[in-house]
Parts: sequence; structure tokens; C-alpha cells
Amino acid sequence: MYKRMLVPLDGSQAAEVAFPFAKALAGRLGIAVSLLHISNPALKEYQPMIKAYVDQAADIIRSGAVKVQRQLYPTVEPKPPEVKGALVIGYPPDEILRYADEKAVDLILVAAHGRSTSKRWAIGSVADKVLRAAKVPVLLVPGAAIQQPPFDRLPTRTLIVPLDGSELAESVLPHVESLAGEQSRGIVEVVLVRACEPPAMPTYYSPELSEIPLHWAQYAQQETARCKQVSTDYLAGVERKLRSNGINVRSEVLVGKASDEIVSYANKIPDGIVVMATHGRSGLSRLVYGSVALNILVGVSNPILLVKPTASTSKTPTKQA
Repeated sequence: MYKRMLVPLDGSQAAEVAFPFAKALAGRLGIAVSLLHISNPALKEYQPMIKAYVDQAADIIRSGAVKVQRQLYPTVEPKPPEVKGALVIGYPPDEILRYADEKAVDLILVAAHGRSTSKRWAIGSVADKVLRAAKVPVLLVPGAAIQQPPFDRLPTRTLIVPLDGSELAESVLPHVESLAGEQSRGIVEVVLVRACEPPAMPTYYSPELSEIPLHWAQYAQQETARCKQVSTDYLAGVERKLRSNGINVRSEVLVGKASDEIVSYANKIPDGIVVMATHGRSGLSRLVYGSVALNILVGVSNPILLVKPTASTSKTPTKQA
């Protein structure tokens, strides 16, 4: 599925948190890597130094990918992936998106912060604009990743896949299969996650009541139990499909507000990557991410792969599960 990955650079250490992920993906999946440095016109005289930096970054990622190949296939001669750099002058989000279109990039790997940390959201303004406008999946690596063990040296990885029973949420599954397929067998585990949110107590109950009325407590307990059973059955069906393709997969049913529970769960898995669609059942048309995806996006310390569903999928009515 993935053939060419774009990694934007700005010369900062913050942007370089993406390097271990570029090494791991290029080494495991044989993805060609394009490093793109976008410069300010005022820095034209520094172009030779910038080119030297980009060339050095390309060497680091190429050699790192070869090390990954040697770890995975010690008896096979490694095949260094294609890694090349490009320098352009312009407005970073526009140039990233233009390059991705022109070079048929099918995955953008971007750090959550560029040179400045005074950004609108935790993800940074450049990453925010790329996430909203990109036509291809975007793997966002937060700055906190620099404090974690290097991703290209981890013995195992976990893909955390939030699902809500909708076809929109399930649109990520082909990407999950690609990331956890034959080349990653034995080192990648997929965890399917669905949250059951207990029904909210009606507002006509006074908050001053010392105890929740018995009939409401029973109803909430029954509904939560029903949701857990439905979710368990649903995830088991998805598990079977993935397992038939050789994917190492298991499921978790969480109880509570979806975004809060998924964030809490993901943050306990240091080697995890969250893989999710930009809209789920609670998606809002005025937000590209959707409300649940947005809360997860700004709450997790893990990398997150956001997949924008195709037009045909986004028009499909949500199925109840």
C-alpha cells in the first residue's frame, strides 16, 4: 500500500523526532523516503549548508533502515531503500501538500512541532494544516516521542485501532493490514479498541440527591452490559478477518467516555501507534478530525496515524453495531 513516504524537515531537533519512524518503516516495508526542507527566501545564502544537512539526514535514515533490515532478516543481504532530499522555498504547509501531490506520495510523516513551540494546538500549525488538507494518511509524531526508546530499535510495536462499528472507522483496516502484514509478522501486535459510554443520568434528577435512584442505576448497568457484549461480538468479527490474513490481533472493550478511555489506554503503551479515521460516529462536519479523533489527537503522547476516508466511504450511512 505504501510506496513513497514524505518527511518534512526544518532543521530543528523537534522535526527529527520523526527519524526513527522513517528508519523503521523504510526498513520493514521497503518504502522510498523523500526528505523535504522548506526554506525562507531570506535564507537563500544558506542553501549549501541546508543541502548538506538534508544529505546527512538522508544518510542517517538510509543506514538506519539497513540496520532494521539486518535485525529482521539476518541471513538476507539488506537492500538499502531509496532516500533522497529536496529543497524548496515557500510556505511550509503549501509546499508539503504540493510535493505530496506531484511526487505521488502515499504517506506523510510529520513531527508535531516545528521550530516554534508557540503554536495553536499541541500539534503545531504546520502539522495542523497538513492534517486537514492532505489527501493521504498522515503519521503525526509528538515531541514526547524523543523521550521514548527509539522506535526503530523496539523489539515489538503495537497498533491501537479505535473502532465504533461504523464503516468510516473501519476504513483504516487496510492500512493496519499493510503495517502489520508479512514484513512485520512477529513484531507488530494489533489491538482493536471500542469504548462503551454508560448512559448519562437524566437532568431531571437533582444533583443534590445523595444516591442515584435504583431504577436508573439498574438501567445504566444493563445498558453498559449490553454495549460490552455487542462490542465484544463486533470486535471478534473484525479480529477473525484480520487473523485470516496472518495479523497478530486482540481486542479491548473499555467503559467510559470514548476519547478519555482511548487516550488513557494508549498512553500506557509506550510502543503504541494509534491508527484511526478522521471521523467516527461522533464526527462533526465542521471539524475535519471529528470530535472524538480531535480529543484523542491532542491527548495521546503516542504517534497517531490519521486516515481520511474516501469520498464513497464518507457518504456511506453509519451502520449500527
